[in-house]
Amino acid sequence: MSAVMRSFDNVICMTSLSASTLPEIAAANGEALSVPGYPLEDREIGIVHFGVGGFHRAHQAYYLNRLFNAGHSTEWAVCGVGLMPGDVVMRDALTSQDGLYTFAAKFPDGNREASVIGSIAEYLFAPDAPEQVLARMTDPAVRIVSLTVTEGGYNYNPSTGEFQYETPAIAADLDAVFGDGETSPQTMFGFVVEALRRRREAGVQPFTVLSCDNVRGNGHLAKEMVLAYTRRRDEQTHAEPLADWIEQNVAFPNCMVDRITPVTADEDRAMIAEDYGIEDAWPVVSEDFIQWVLEDDFPTGRPAFEEVGVQMVQNVEPYELMKLRLLNCSHQAIAYFGLLLGHTYAHEACTDPELTSFTRVLYMDDEGTPTVPEVPGIDLDAYKDQLIARFANEHVKDTLARLAAESSDRIPTWMMPVIRENLDAGRDVTICAAIVASWARYAEGTGENGEQWPVVDRLRDRVMAAAAQHDQDPLAFLRDEELFGDLVQHEAFTRPYLEALEALRTDGARALLQRLTAQRLNGRG
Repeated sequence: MSAVMRSFDNVICMTSLSASTLPEIAAANGEALSVPGYPLEDREIGIVHFGVGGFHRAHQAYYLNRLFNAGHSTEWAVCGVGLMPGDVVMRDALTSQDGLYTFAAKFPDGNREASVIGSIAEYLFAPDAPEQVLARMTDPAVRIVSLTVTEGGYNYNPSTGEFQYETPAIAADLDAVFGDGETSPQTMFGFVVEALRRRREAGVQPFTVLSCDNVRGNGHLAKEMVLAYTRRRDEQTHAEPLADWIEQNVAFPNCMVDRITPVTADEDRAMIAEDYGIEDAWPVVSEDFIQWVLEDDFPTGRPAFEEVGVQMVQNVEPYELMKLRLLNCSHQAIAYFGLLLGHTYAHEACTDPELTSFTRVLYMDDEGTPTVPEVPGIDLDAYKDQLIARFANEHVKDTLARLAAESSDRIPTWMMPVIRENLDAGRDVTICAAIVASWARYAEGTGENGEQWPVVDRLRDRVMAAAAQHDQDPLAFLRDEELFGDLVQHEAFTRPYLEALEALRTDGARALLQRLTAQRLNGRG
């Protein structure tokens, strides 16, 4: 795991990453860096993936690269697809590098495991090449279409579970007639459903739709939302109905995915350049831990994932609830409190004794764990200790700003089910209320010492406008029914929420943490 630095008179000698330069890169780095041990020209695309970001490249693409290196068929290489304007940068990076990128897993002791990943064989920017994307998706060789489109990418109201037809891009796709040379899909739903329609028309077996996002029952949710879109499409086009065919013939397996993957920083690019001599437009770094629990439901075939450590199971839900309610919710616990306390990174928050105790004991043990079923083969206490250790890995440098981003997708998806289940069972929700209150305080946009931060959220203006009303209406933040449903009507939640919000706004985050810890200790005594 040692690194190699190549320099001459303090000038770093770098090699641009590409298929043609791999032998040179491999020779220069030796055992410090692994490179694809399979011929890149033999890669055949069997998976189309929407949402190629850092996580996909540190997780699914990483597993596939390991599989190919182990001698398994390269017929499962990936065609990445970008939909958003910002995806142009990823297109340019991967296309210029023949789909290759450098990956480094960072261990707590400071060591690294570095490799060049070669499992992405193609990248298409859908707005520029919609028919090329559809042609790839209708190719019989493609048997899986996978997704990391974020929690908000499923276009549903988290309080009601209903598909949001009024979203402009969705409405445009539903009104369009594709294949006429003038209109093309804009959304993941538009591409998936149109590709399935074309496959049915051509007599080609459907692909499996594999959601890899952090939502409960991600396969079930993907299926429900795709069907909701398709049924409305069937009504509007009056074409041969497609929804029933999808429901009967397309598999949507559930899975749980886990690997903390921060946003690539300039210092990561510098590290790749200095230690491995590689000029990489967009490398990826992550923690060393990785887990994937996958429901084995792939009617037309799949890679031999079990050969590289993926847990193939019949029921993902226990693992999924464990991860969502202990890891993802705990990330929200440290995110807003950590920023309010003046921390920048997750490892700083998780070496702050009061915030660590709040997260590990008050949230994980008291309010998160009661909502987690028995998980086969897992010691939950050991798992929770491991989470804190993972968060505290200083070499990963995961920012609290990343954890606090897109909260309007994350809190309703991850924490609201914990709150609802505990309320229904008559259990305490004081700590969850404090976490939601810390989000509301964070959404005011100004810290305890006057520091300001950008609130990154698809509903930024809405949540900040609600937070700006705290002086006039302390419950303003909870009145958003799309985010919280009828939670504002539950006194068992609003009472501790109001107490926490007032404390955060008057005494500060540190004082609130101390008070909550003292209350719980006294309650147990």
